[in-house]
Amino acid sequence: MDEKNREKEIYRVTIIGSVVNFLLLAFKFIAGIWGKSSAMIADAVHSLSDFATDVVVLFFVKVSAKPKDEGHDYGHGKYETLATTIIGLILLLVGTGIFWNGLNRILAVTRGEEIGSPDRIALIAAIVSIVLKEILYRYTLSVGKKVNSQAVVANAWHHRSDAFSSIGTALGIGGAIFLGKEWHVLDPVAAVVVSIFIIKVSIQLMTPALNDLLERSLPEEVEKEILTVISEDVQIKDPHNLRTRRIGNDFAIEIHVRVNGELTVRVAHMIATGIEERLRKKYGPRTHVAVHVEPEK
Repeated sequence: MDEKNREKEIYRVTIIGSVVNFLLLAFKFIAGIWGKSSAMIADAVHSLSDFATDVVVLFFVKVSAKPKDEGHDYGHGKYETLATTIIGLILLLVGTGIFWNGLNRILAVTRGEEIGSPDRIALIAAIVSIVLKEILYRYTLSVGKKVNSQAVVANAWHHRSDAFSSIGTALGIGGAIFLGKEWHVLDPVAAVVVSIFIIKVSIQLMTPALNDLLERSLPEEVEKEILTVISEDVQIKDPHNLRTRRIGNDFAIEIHVRVNGELTVRVAHMIATGIEERLRKKYGPRTHVAVHVEPEK
């Protein structure tokens, strides 16, 4: 898929997600306030974070698609990685906020305070959210894998985390409604349980993105594969000093190789060009490859 079509796919799935998120967050806030449910209000805040991260993805994917320029010799791919990190950070903050709010309400109950029962509109909102967010998750994940976008895949998991949030919310609200007065505490308990899952997802998203921003090497199995591709030319001896990293969704590969010292500069250049072509064929045309040729010992 060329870069123009890739960008269109990312924009389409993100805009669809943002429209659904906006409608959902409005519905959830109304249902949470009208239905007197702290769990649903927390769920609405989570949807608000979804909408905010959709905006982040739209902005950063546009920037990351730009070709290299005078100020960015390696392109703008890291902007997409930064977007993934921001999504994870927002999830972490939202999850922590939901946890703190729910915990305070639970502690209030232990002190003898009474909390009211949520209304059924809050339960309806939770069920609607589960269905819509699961559909969005599957659609967004499919597109993210198709276009090989970290940020879109991250956004898909954000949709899934909101679906999980709504499942917990539905259980808490349903229990508080149907099990009686002594079970009203299930509403904030649900919010606390869901917040833990949200925090876990945020860490899972941020860890690989931060590794990329901190220039972590590619996985060992990928580096072994790179060496295999390089060694396909029998003229190449002792590939060494392999350095790898990610630039957004692209690989950066630097390698030293040895060839017969009697070869002409032209032939040595052709060998190095062959390495570049094979690696770009394997890992994509935007793969950064730097080959240093040395005489064989």
